[in-house]
Amino acid sequence: MVSEGFVFGDERPFDQCHASTLESLGDGQFMIAWFAGTEEKADDVGIWISKGRDGDWTAPELVAKVREDAHWNPVLFNAPDGKLYLYFKVGKEIDHWETWVMESRDNGSTWSEPVELVEGDRGGRGPVRNHVLVLFDGTWLAPASLEKNRVWNAFVDRSEDEGKTWVNSETLILDREKIPGEGVIQPALWESAALYVHMLLRTSAGKIGRSDSHDGGLTWSPVELTDLPNNNSGIDIAHISGDTLALIYNPVGENWGKRYPMELAVSYDNGKTWPLKQVIEEGNGQDEFSYPSILYDNGELVFCYTWNREKIKFVRVKLEEQ
Repeated sequence: MVSEGFVFGDERPFDQCHASTLESLGDGQFMIAWFAGTEEKADDVGIWISKGRDGDWTAPELVAKVREDAHWNPVLFNAPDGKLYLYFKVGKEIDHWETWVMESRDNGSTWSEPVELVEGDRGGRGPVRNHVLVLFDGTWLAPASLEKNRVWNAFVDRSEDEGKTWVNSETLILDREKIPGEGVIQPALWESAALYVHMLLRTSAGKIGRSDSHDGGLTWSPVELTDLPNNNSGIDIAHISGDTLALIYNPVGENWGKRYPMELAVSYDNGKTWPLKQVIEEGNGQDEFSYPSILYDNGELVFCYTWNREKIKFVRVKLEEQ
């Protein structure tokens, strides 16, 4: 572990915060966004941001508040065109929320007005939790999911024109006997070779799910359960190089189980096995360390996560050569 700390302290302009997202701005600086307000789902919840590096972060700034409904699940995306995008959800209920997007041309110092990603959509187009993936041919893939009437499923949104328009894939093929309960949501994507795309998924089955595509995300294999435990909470993936991946998650194999500890795992065979595991934060009792966001930046794994709904934790880890 190279460093760990909080993005802001006890003096904060909101009661609770959750679901942070992370993006590199270059030169060792990062942008972090999260939703915050009185509590999750409250009408006063908006999207907040901070920019900086270890121990030197700007004060939390409310960057998006479309209307007096809850805002949810921001996703930052530093695109190849040089723009920094911020996607987020708005709605009183998850079943019918909308996806909105803003863009910045100056690393988040100023932002455009928010607009709906897909006008008129209700339910979950665009990235729902984890990073947008740019394929080798320039196609953008947004990991998406639907949560309606406690029936969940995931899909990807594809854009071949740098985010101007989006076409959604079919939802995933699920065996509801193998995956009882709600289903699967919040994919985390990576591309191992040209057009070979993979996802790990949050599930209600006590284990992380997996699906694979050999055509750039147009079609997907039926969801299979991995050996990795899952507590029906958020996970994220960083593709380091070749078949080397890093996963950040709660290693708890119980549907709606406890949201601690926070663990980092590394795979050297494209996610088949995970021989290297390290607990980042233990936790106990009523602790919640959850909803991580991770990226690989300049030889380090950099990630953030919810810390007891009070703060956002920021951590840098050096991965030694194997």
